[in-house]
Amino acid sequence: MTDIRLATPADLPAVQEIVETSYAQYIPLIGRRPAPMDADYAAAIEAGQLYVLGHPMLGCLVMFPDGDAIEIDMIAVSPEAQGQGIGRRLLDFAADHARSTGRSKLTLYTNAKMARNVVIYQKYGFTTTHRATVDGFDRIFMEMAV
Repeated sequence: MTDIRLATPADLPAVQEIVETSYAQYIPLIGRRPAPMDADYAAAIEAGQLYVLGHPMLGCLVMFPDGDAIEIDMIAVSPEAQGQGIGRRLLDFAADHARSTGRSKLTLYTNAKMARNVVIYQKYGFTTTHRATVDGFDRIFMEMAV
């Protein structure tokens, strides 16, 4: 399997496609488009915060430093590649990046209605720190020591 690398502007259409197809299933559940579907991925690429896996692309991840943590802002896996360990590879990459940059933890948030994602993150080692409504989304905030 190919390595994870920083995204380039040429990756933008594939990133947008993966985000659209992987998050679309949550629209009926949430009652609106999940926040990642409307994020500015061109800006994330320009800031050096967006990483991609595979060619053709199988998954992508936006992360950035936040104090003593690396915050995972978005993670998406192509629906065709789900269940094949792609998400775990992206989380492993984020954890390795946190350690290599001297951070002690990973942080993230997910929509409370995305219960399956909460379970996945808990199995990976994340614990819930708090819950809050942000921009009209009921979010669960989580962290994991690395």
